[in-house]
Amino acid sequence: MLTLALSRIDVLNLAYLGAAVLFIFGLKMLGRVETAAKGNAVSSIGMLVAAIATFFYLTGGTAISLLWVFPAIGLGAVAGSVMAKRVEMTQMPQMVALLNGFGGIASLLVAVADYAHRPGRIDRIYALLDLPRDILTTRPDGMEALAVRAMLENSGANSPTTMLATGLATVIGGVTFTGSLMAFGKLQGVKWAPDQPVQLPQQKWIVFGLLALTGLLVLLLMIWPGGWPFVLLMTLIALGLGVLLVIGIGGADMPVVVALLNSYSGVAAAMAGFVLGNYALIITGSLVGSSGLILTNIMCKAMNRSLMNVLFGGMGAAPAAGSAGGGGATQGTATEASAEDAAIVLEAAQSVVVVPGYGMAVAQAQHAVKELAAELEGKGIEVTYAIHPVAGRMPGHMNVLLAEAGVEYDVLLDLEPANAKLESADVALVIGANDVTNPAARHDTASPLYGMPILNVDSARTVFVIKRSLNPGFAGIQNELYFQGNTRMVFGDAKKVVTELAGELEQL
Repeated sequence: MLTLALSRIDVLNLAYLGAAVLFIFGLKMLGRVETAAKGNAVSSIGMLVAAIATFFYLTGGTAISLLWVFPAIGLGAVAGSVMAKRVEMTQMPQMVALLNGFGGIASLLVAVADYAHRPGRIDRIYALLDLPRDILTTRPDGMEALAVRAMLENSGANSPTTMLATGLATVIGGVTFTGSLMAFGKLQGVKWAPDQPVQLPQQKWIVFGLLALTGLLVLLLMIWPGGWPFVLLMTLIALGLGVLLVIGIGGADMPVVVALLNSYSGVAAAMAGFVLGNYALIITGSLVGSSGLILTNIMCKAMNRSLMNVLFGGMGAAPAAGSAGGGGATQGTATEASAEDAAIVLEAAQSVVVVPGYGMAVAQAQHAVKELAAELEGKGIEVTYAIHPVAGRMPGHMNVLLAEAGVEYDVLLDLEPANAKLESADVALVIGANDVTNPAARHDTASPLYGMPILNVDSARTVFVIKRSLNPGFAGIQNELYFQGNTRMVFGDAKKVVTELAGELEQL
């Protein structure tokens, strides 16, 4: 009769395998709006399984105490719950940036703490073999020295691969931490993080020089594992690099930067996993790192930005806002309309495409938009929604807001199907969207927006734009759409105007 005896490490690895499967399924489910909430729950369960398995393994006959672990978990759970409850959807990009930073500093601290305890592990190896510490230098070719080397390699305490992982976790974690704080500041509009790009004299060479220096320090650590100064110096350089790599990028590109920093936090976590020999951390970090990089690439294409520009802190950036394409200068005379005028045109339409943007999010107008759509649909008018990949300030921002208001998933159209729908639409109703609807992106080679895929709202028969003023959008570029013959501007707060439109329609 075949019996299967599993050791404690076997149980741990099986639990990690199960957690990894949950992570992958959860990540797959996050790719669709209708399954995203379940995907988040599935991934959370996977992390819970990995955490419980780790605690079970650590408390199984080892000397480690969890006295300080559980209070820390409780403190983090309380802080995270409060933040999640209080954060507004318009502040979600800042929240994501902060969480990226926390992940980065956690990986850095894990790597440095493990490195600090490395001499203790080495001392235990020599004590176990009952050999002097200078055995490798006095008798490097003896059997005793070979035994020491073998145990050091097996423990990971002194191996070049462990030192490489330690160095990378420290560097990437440090860059992620300060870079994320800088991104948070730019999104939040604080004084110490200017929204406009800041380029220091010879910044390109400074950045490349610091990157080369960190690479050298990691190499030196691999050669001389006892080099504490290498670790301290690379930590300080990484923290400074994080600031330099983000301060040179403008606020308009922060959504891309946040996605990239998310990828960095995953890579740093994977490196910390190699330092600890923890498979769950390696898998989780790899998934976050790869998915974050894919998202960054998608956003770069959606915003017509170079990935190298984002990677290296604004080098080779697009022309500054206002330097081309008219900047903030008025390009003609806009035609204003009232809510009553707009309601009359909407009531006569057969197809209406709603184009939401950050202005809708700021005004918290998603529920009013849903009520307006219900009025239109009650009159037999087809209503769909055109969602640009970077509408708002992070991917999926508009989808989440509209889903919160009860808008069905099947009427939320991505860029290409939305543009096809706009070609035959009677009315395009733009609510707080700006740069993603600017026709200059198609034809004005001098504009910083040139080449950026946009929603072709100007192809609709009539365009109504709900906006507080004619001020440029987040990129600082005046929108040509506002001055075209088929566009009517309805000025005011998005929620108030949309509510007025619904009221006017109800009376028609």
